[in-house]
Amino acid sequence: MKNTLRILRTEKGWSQAELADRLDVSRQSVNAIETGKYDPSLPLAFAIARLFGRSIEEIFDDEAETAAEAAE
Repeated sequence: MKNTLRILRTEKGWSQAELADRLDVSRQSVNAIETGKYDPSLPLAFAIARLFGRSIEEIFDDEAETAAEAAE
């Protein structure tokens, strides 16, 4: 799943560790989400969206849905 988490985090001037602390997850989890190796749980996705004042859809892009829409 593509996401803009790294961009949003750097705009705030936060390190991965600082973002992890704010979300109560590990720095490794933040890294895995940013690099697309891990999709966050729905509660974590909502927490991320609230933290940045964005909707989930503004931060996370379901590539499969995008590909299906493009095929139509």
